[in-house]
Amino acid sequence: MNEVILDVELRTSGSKGNLSSLKKDGKVPAIFYGKNVKTESISVIAKAFASIIEENGANVIIDLNFKDGKKPAIVKEIQRDVLTQAPIHIDFHAISLEDKVEVLVPIHIDGVAYGVKNFGATMEFIVREVRVKALPKSIPQKISVDVSHLGIGQGITIAGLPKLDGVDYVQDPSTMIVNVIATKIEEEKPVDAAAVAGTEPAQPEVISKGKKDKESEEGVAAAPAAKK
Repeated sequence: MNEVILDVELRTSGSKGNLSSLKKDGKVPAIFYGKNVKTESISVIAKAFASIIEENGANVIIDLNFKDGKKPAIVKEIQRDVLTQAPIHIDFHAISLEDKVEVLVPIHIDGVAYGVKNFGATMEFIVREVRVKALPKSIPQKISVDVSHLGIGQGITIAGLPKLDGVDYVQDPSTMIVNVIATKIEEEKPVDAAAVAGTEPAQPEVISKGKKDKESEEGVAAAPAAKK
């Protein structure tokens, strides 16, 4: 494993003015803490930190370079700006290379599920990170999962994740990671003619009605004359 070094500066925590000044200088406020170490308020260069994470992943071991020497740490938490997603505060947790630590490792999906490719099913990606326990130098950057064999109704749980040397999964083994489900197709409902009309259909107009009415009137009028 390559050594990753990040220079740090001690800072005075607190005022908004100090935080604004750090931002203008291209730095990010941070804190360094852990077992049997002195908690320190520090700052790091934003671009240098971003480059380390981009090249090595979020679980990289970083040797924080203090004036009195290097101290190994991992990134425990990154607070980000809601709009830009730029880091606005970083938590560095001191570690011992001889002690196991618990961290979250991202899941990476390999392949296309058989049910998705051949039957138009949908794959649910339910859990995107899994908690593991391992020595710092054994922590994987990601855990790859092959889903190409999954048919409809099949999935992969934590118990089905690949076994990695020196890495223990500490979450419930039955936790579902991915699941392939059938795509629901809405059936076309038959049209209820009566419901659509709402009323009785209109009666066709009788064109001869006027003629019959006229003949009826004439018949009534002619009846008295026939008595004579």
